[in-house]
Amino acid sequence: MRSAAWTLLFIVLIYTAICGALFVFQRSFIYFPQPKALLGEVATLKLPIAEGELVVSIRPRTGPKALIYFGGNAEDVSISLRSFAESFPEHAIYLPHYRGYGGSSGKPTEALLHADAHLLFDRVAREHNEVAVIGCSLGSGVAIRLASVRPVVRLILITPYDSIESIAARQFPLLPVRWLLADKFESWRYATQIRVPTLLLAAQHDSVIPSASTVRLFASFTNGTASLVVIDGTDHNSISSAPQYLHVLRGAL
Repeated sequence: MRSAAWTLLFIVLIYTAICGALFVFQRSFIYFPQPKALLGEVATLKLPIAEGELVVSIRPRTGPKALIYFGGNAEDVSISLRSFAESFPEHAIYLPHYRGYGGSSGKPTEALLHADAHLLFDRVAREHNEVAVIGCSLGSGVAIRLASVRPVVRLILITPYDSIESIAARQFPLLPVRWLLADKFESWRYATQIRVPTLLLAAQHDSVIPSASTVRLFASFTNGTASLVVIDGTDHNSISSAPQYLHVLRGAL
């Protein structure tokens, strides 16, 4: 009996330690900040925040149309500037670097990413009255929440999820993720509030965002608001290299 009790205690301690480690280090599983990379080669906008400044790679353009793109958790968004500029010649392009990414100050959290998205949108909307928003992977959660409270004209979600909580629960099925996770990115919660034309763009062989997660998000939208397109032969990281990728984005805008 004593041996069994000690074994049970050991298991409980190990389980508690694992839960504690996930709680403490959870953001290192979500965010992978990228360095400055190409910032010296592109124009930038710098917005003041409490911690310093938010860096945004831009292609300035006068006129009513603008595009804001929120990237993935390990993405240097400035790499996309050239292809976006060529594909959307009538749009001013804004690619924000999350806190801790690309020279932006501070450390990323869900609350701060959303606050920065609102700050950037309000800045862009002062110069452009037709602002479209694209969010990729992690950025799809930022984009959909922004679109639920700001007057975007189009919304595109690339490899989107219903929530990061559901993704984490799938990866750690034996842990109480619901109580441990601070940054849940519950996109499904905001989908019902979206009233503008929305495209969900998924990869056929996405091993990072399960297709079931994307389908659940799609089902959360009001009927007729969203459409779902799957690009065949692509995975989570190769979808943006597919020949039809930019063509589909242009069609949606």
